[in-house]
Amino acid sequence: MGLYSRYVLPKLVHFTCKSRPNMRQRQKLVPLARGRVLEIGSGTGLNLPFYPRDKVSKVWGLDPSREMNEMAAEVAKEVSIDVELMVAGAEDIPLESDSFDTVVVTYTLCTIPDSEPALREVARVLKPGGQLLFCEHGLAPDDSVRKWQDRANPIWRRLGGGCHLNRDIPDMIKRGGFTITGMDTMYIPGWRPVSFNYWGTATPR
Repeated sequence: MGLYSRYVLPKLVHFTCKSRPNMRQRQKLVPLARGRVLEIGSGTGLNLPFYPRDKVSKVWGLDPSREMNEMAAEVAKEVSIDVELMVAGAEDIPLESDSFDTVVVTYTLCTIPDSEPALREVARVLKPGGQLLFCEHGLAPDDSVRKWQDRANPIWRRLGGGCHLNRDIPDMIKRGGFTITGMDTMYIPGWRPVSFNYWGTATPR
């Protein structure tokens, strides 16, 4: 999987995550960011054009994939905000505690191997009064769709770089030490096992 992960997966993730419905979801959420922003799983930089330059002072992008960081660096050159990209995982964020006003996570919790430590790290780096903005696909409410999620998950996870179809996103966020302060859900256009979305805001408990 080394060559696949290095040369194929970054482009596949970029193509999939750049679908029009996914970009509409990003456009709903990312402009809510304020102040000093940390983006977990910044990927190929698809969120960068949506940060409001009059409300955001700087964005730090964290992603374990060097190849995706390189693609994001090209996007960062085209936006009018200060961006710093780092190759690192969310389970051990190499940044100071109480240092961010906003943490953004979009279509990332599905892939983090151990979400609880990662979310507790997010809580650590948030300032008092800071908030988490999240937009994720996950466990669908309909039994028929859930069955397909469970059936397809093993092969989907293997081809999608660890992406899970059937994670219970609200439960993950709560178990990670957060209180959800607002959330919307819906099926966005697309293949239903991967199109049930959760998005909203949360604060550390």
